[in-house]
Amino acid sequence: MKKMLAVLLMATATTAFAEPDMSKYDRSCKICHAAGVANAPKTGDAEAWAPRLEKGMDALVASVEKGMNAMPPKGMCTDCSAEEFKALIEYMAKPAE
Repeated sequence: MKKMLAVLLMATATTAFAEPDMSKYDRSCKICHAAGVANAPKTGDAEAWAPRLEKGMDALVASVEKGMNAMPPKGMCTDCSAEEFKALIEYMAKPAE
């Protein structure tokens, strides 16, 4: 019971800290990911994000930091940290409601 409670508390805490800064999404990610510009996976399109997520979050964050295909290094968010990129990726990969 204690382990289950600890896991639940950690999951809740992780979720609370994983919320993306929507102003950073709006000024950087949204430009391409809202419409799928240059084959960027669209925000909320879980199917398009699935093969990318299979690579692992560290690989995705590294791709953002280095740039990939048409996406420039840092994905137009020069002041984003690795944790912020992770939260933004998780937000974009989440199925649309």
